[in-house]
Amino acid sequence: MKLGLGLPTSGVGTSVAAIAEAAEEAERIGLDSIWTFERLLSPVDGAIGIGGTEPTPLPESYRSVYDPLETLAYVAARTSTIALGTSVLDVLLHSPIVLGRRLATLDQLCGGRLLAGLGVGWMVAEFDAAGVPTERRGARLEEHITAMRAVWGPDPVAHDGAFYTIAPSYAGPKPVAPGGVAVLAGAMAPAAVERAGRLGLGLNPIMMTWEMFEGSVAAFRDAAAKAGHDAASLPVVVRVNGEVTASPVDDRQPLTGSVEQVVEDLARVARSGVDHVLWGPGDDVDQQLELMAELRRSI
Repeated sequence: MKLGLGLPTSGVGTSVAAIAEAAEEAERIGLDSIWTFERLLSPVDGAIGIGGTEPTPLPESYRSVYDPLETLAYVAARTSTIALGTSVLDVLLHSPIVLGRRLATLDQLCGGRLLAGLGVGWMVAEFDAAGVPTERRGARLEEHITAMRAVWGPDPVAHDGAFYTIAPSYAGPKPVAPGGVAVLAGAMAPAAVERAGRLGLGLNPIMMTWEMFEGSVAAFRDAAAKAGHDAASLPVVVRVNGEVTASPVDDRQPLTGSVEQVVEDLARVARSGVDHVLWGPGDDVDQQLELMAELRRSI
């Protein structure tokens, strides 16, 4: 089982030193991956979701969030073996040629260790700030990934679609692997899970309930197989919005609680054919690293 941990990239209390120390310690204790996420801004009056939700206050830590790709480029130079992931980039806030080249550059800098978790985004204010319409997000995402894959392929590259155009051009560097950067879809909705499988992407679902998780994995693999992909070879990395704790927890979400409780849950994850789980850094990243080290020894 592969274990991953989010880096402490948000909040005014974090620092470059804290990020570097967490990355180096994660590699030292034998974790398999470290992760960043993207938050473009935190509206003063609260965030409105696409579809017209009431304004929702965001965590105070979202007022300062280090850019995910620059952060991973920095820790790439401080580590040598651990995988570097995003969970997730809000892909539609970027153009495919710009994001494709940034991801390819980062993949070269880290020696092919990159796992690019991509999502559509959900906050109206971020779409407005980026000058991107919120309509037809699924179609835009699908074409965006197609365009990036073209950028990662042999030169000259080109794309002519409904949303994006890339004139026949030379566009390097290319990712380390011939097939391009490993892409994971941050997907929860059934249509998004189906799209990920159909496109032959990996999957980066959030663990909510066992029923949702197992149903999503099954639907993802079914869609992949129907599209002619080798479903078993497509990566699934489960994201846990919770912590490993020092003591047992009675009322808990799956994959949270004490090391012993999480070990039991990981056995159920493995029975679904999934072998990679990541947790956030928690309120105390040093304590979380200690508990992750114990978890690593226990499985």
